[in-house]
Amino acid sequence: MAAPSKRAAMPPAGPLVTLPVTSVLFACTQNSIRSPMAESILKHLHGKRLYVDSAGVREGEIDPFAVAVMEEVGIDLSRHRSKTFDDLEDTSFDLVISLSPEAQHRAVEMTRTMGCDLEFWNTFDPTAVEGSREVRMEAYRQVRDTLMKRIQARFQADLVPVV
Repeated sequence: MAAPSKRAAMPPAGPLVTLPVTSVLFACTQNSIRSPMAESILKHLHGKRLYVDSAGVREGEIDPFAVAVMEEVGIDLSRHRSKTFDDLEDTSFDLVISLSPEAQHRAVEMTRTMGCDLEFWNTFDPTAVEGSREVRMEAYRQVRDTLMKRIQARFQADLVPVV
């Protein structure tokens, strides 16, 4: 007859508990269009409830078309100053969302030793569109609207914008 086991019984497995996200980094190639749009949208929706920042793999400057399409929805992007991963003052993020393949590679390197989640939202680069100003603006609007929908879905769409 075997001796009774002295190991404590494991409690039954329950649903996984996800810790709340309190800090988010959006990353793209030059921090001039996609990641500044995403940063400003999330800040618009959540105000100071979350720490939100953005960075690029390479240094860029804010794109005037991005400023214009964000202004259409009441978000001022004109004061955004582009920065690279190396320029970040803080790298302690709960969540890093990369918006381009190049940014995804850099984010993987950065988060290798961090305890954070990494998501890849491959987002169209509107600078690839050629044509009239209106055709190009429409491409930027599509990026803005796609980011808005993804951010609302990912970060509790029922929250009202903070003014």
